[in-house]
Amino acid sequence: MPYPLHILALLSATATLPLLFLAHLPELNKLISLLIASLLLLALPVKFFRYLGITGMLAVWSMLAAQQSLAPLSKLSAGTVTATAEITQVLHEKGRLVVKLRDDGKRPLFPPLYASVLTGQLNMAWCAGQRWKMRLRLRPVHGNLNEGGFDAQHFALANSAPLRGILVAAEPLDSRCSWRHDIMAHAQKQYQFLPWHSVMTALLFGDRQGLTAETRAVLRDTGIAHLMAISGMHISLAASLGWTAARIFQFLMPAWRIRYPLPLLFSLSIAGIYCWLSGNGPPALRAMTALTLWAVVRFQGINCSSWHIWLVGVGGILFFDPVAVLSDSFWLSVLAVATLLFWFQWFPLPARWRNHKRWMLLQLMHLQTGMMLLLIPVQVFIFHGVSLTSLPANIFAIPIVSFITVPALLLALLMPAESLAFPLWWLANRSLALVFKLLNFLPEGWFWLGKKAFIAGLLVWLLFIAFRLGWWRRAPTALFAACCVPCLWHITRDQPEWRFDMLDIGHGLATVISRNGHALVYDTGNRWPGGSAAQQALLPWLKWQGLTVDEIIISHQHLDHIGGLDDMQRAWPEATIRSALTLPGHQPCIAGLRWQWQNLHFSALWPLSVNAHGNNNDSCVLKVDDGRYQLLLTGDLEADAEKNLLKRNRWSLKADLIQVPHHGSKTSSSPAFLRNVKGSVALASVARYNAWRLPSANVIKRYGKNGYQWFDTAHAGQLSVEFYRDRWQVKGLREQIMPRWYHQWFGVQGESR
Repeated sequence: MPYPLHILALLSATATLPLLFLAHLPELNKLISLLIASLLLLALPVKFFRYLGITGMLAVWSMLAAQQSLAPLSKLSAGTVTATAEITQVLHEKGRLVVKLRDDGKRPLFPPLYASVLTGQLNMAWCAGQRWKMRLRLRPVHGNLNEGGFDAQHFALANSAPLRGILVAAEPLDSRCSWRHDIMAHAQKQYQFLPWHSVMTALLFGDRQGLTAETRAVLRDTGIAHLMAISGMHISLAASLGWTAARIFQFLMPAWRIRYPLPLLFSLSIAGIYCWLSGNGPPALRAMTALTLWAVVRFQGINCSSWHIWLVGVGGILFFDPVAVLSDSFWLSVLAVATLLFWFQWFPLPARWRNHKRWMLLQLMHLQTGMMLLLIPVQVFIFHGVSLTSLPANIFAIPIVSFITVPALLLALLMPAESLAFPLWWLANRSLALVFKLLNFLPEGWFWLGKKAFIAGLLVWLLFIAFRLGWWRRAPTALFAACCVPCLWHITRDQPEWRFDMLDIGHGLATVISRNGHALVYDTGNRWPGGSAAQQALLPWLKWQGLTVDEIIISHQHLDHIGGLDDMQRAWPEATIRSALTLPGHQPCIAGLRWQWQNLHFSALWPLSVNAHGNNNDSCVLKVDDGRYQLLLTGDLEADAEKNLLKRNRWSLKADLIQVPHHGSKTSSSPAFLRNVKGSVALASVARYNAWRLPSANVIKRYGKNGYQWFDTAHAGQLSVEFYRDRWQVKGLREQIMPRWYHQWFGVQGESR
């Protein structure tokens, strides 16, 4: 082979990494130029330039794959489309179908795209595997974008599911359910009455929709959620069971018939069947790809170290699916395996404990300790916290689930009669009952961490490496300086005196004023059955920023402004609540009231008195002043109240920035009001897909005519205004703070609805 396999794998992984950081994907002419330059480098006799040429070619390949994943979105979201779709999952409780779109009505889609569609009034006998000719109204996934929050748009693209929509009409092409659905229905009928049936379904078929909120919380808090999501560990376990079964079978064969490929082929077959049973989810498919590549290396007799095999798996996965580089589960799996290799090679147990079964508990504790410590940066970056109880939880949960639960489930599925399968279903259920009973003895272990902890987690890696290489003895001063660099960078960088942040929560309003590690919240967003904007965005953002909430101000009674108050009060029971509402425990927020907080001056301009209605025109209007710059918060104020406010004291309205009243509705932001504010920046909290088609195009033009620069959360995501001693600056997360190609608007570009 002219190029070592592990080097090609490394080049493949390296070429894909730019997809994590590019603000926009290069245009076709730039990719052609890069391809030509790469081919020229490949023709040079110097090995370094050849490697550079291969990397360039692979980079073109990965960027074309990313462009291909976005190319159909504009066409499919332009209007009603008729497409051939295969149902992959039925979400009964949500009234949704997950479908695989095989064409766009005219030409095939490759690779196929997945869409989540509401069934609406169409009540059919849906099941996975059916093929339908569907009329769909689709739109690209648009995720709310906040620091420290869940990135739905990033997640959707990583899983090839960038579309959502409504099913208008459907005509069956093939009404037969898939074999997997039939097997799943047959198995569930046998164990449905067992208490832990939902977890058994998740482990056997990868269907987690039956898990209760309480079960999900326990799995997250104890750090064992990875056990209940079919991924690399489960696929490897299935392959191990297949290899063991093949070896047992070989004992019954004559020696001259025994060949080494049989266990390997059988293990691949069992792993492939389990991957298919689990629904061919992206994590399972990636694990299957890596396992297949490892098998190919074994068949070819290529001599590779553990790190080489790891590189081949990573590079191969990213070659076949470059967009997988966006997947958090991909990085968790990849870095978990790298952590295992690093820990066992650099920090092995002494030989007297490493090679004897009686020390198995110690060996497991050694393994879990290394995983817990070395994966802290990854957990903080992805989940914004760590589980303090993950070590004891994994010590007993991994052996039980790996060696009892999963084998029992797989064997039960193979049983020809229900009477033979029942003892195995029962065993799997009792093993899960034991796991969760033991988990209930553990204290609540989830510990939220802010963004500063990510740097601290990276220092853990540095200290481990320094200890292993002896830097702490040979160069203690240099090691100390290296550890101080992140702290010095944090201290010396130009920090704002205070900030104003408008969070991207869809339709509603949630804003935060912060200074010196403390926060004042103005409005808490919407609420819906089972959740709120406070749970989904506001609280994670505050924890990520490391802020303590001192005050919460509610502009008025409407749900999209007050909906998250209960969750905020549970999280910060000592916080002062202000509003113009007649609610118990609320301090007044009425015209004439003034106070200071963190050396910022607050003046309430409206309403004139406390009332029980809390309508739009009763919104608490606040002016925030630091002595140089002014910010005007208006809630959902409408034109009538704006007029009365002007009559009462028009001079008090002057401000540099204004929170756009009523989300940019045409009933607000009157010309006289905007002229008297005399601001330069308007900040609007709006949802891209909202039923009221906000903001009004005329209102946006009105702000422009009055000299305002317009920003809204639908386009920019989280909006952050940083106030310095001699200036202030507005930043949008989608545009300035984290500009990434996968965060941009897909589909229709010109409106926020």
